[in-house]
Amino acid sequence: MKKLLTFLAAAIMLPVMASDFPAGSPKFGTDYKAALETAKKEGKPVVLVFSAAWCGPCQSMKKNVYPSAEVKPLQDKFVWAYLDTDVEANAAAAEKYGVSGIPHVQFLNKDGKDIGNQVGGVSPAEFAGILNKVAEKAK
Repeated sequence: MKKLLTFLAAAIMLPVMASDFPAGSPKFGTDYKAALETAKKEGKPVVLVFSAAWCGPCQSMKKNVYPSAEVKPLQDKFVWAYLDTDVEANAAAAEKYGVSGIPHVQFLNKDGKDIGNQVGGVSPAEFAGILNKVAEKAK
């Protein structure tokens, strides 16, 4: 019963979470496995954003960094997934990448190989610089 309730809560919350991004945000998915499949198909690296609604720095990144003028030109170079750490369906991915604090942004190449991460909040300019380095590393 507990698993059913967790599943139902996740099913209700995922579309809500995906829709509350500011205008200009990347096209975030909320499914880790789907992001990996899309990356492989499109030949793009992956940005996994581990976050939570209660996390102040996470919400700041969501509102000020991901849709920023510095990051916007880089958005289409990546497959983006927003993974709420409070959703049980994301627990395995969080464990796989050693998420112990958030915001935690994990970068993968098109084949799903780990190529780095960013833990903690950063400015739009810093994040754009990180994305540029990740794009180069993913080639």
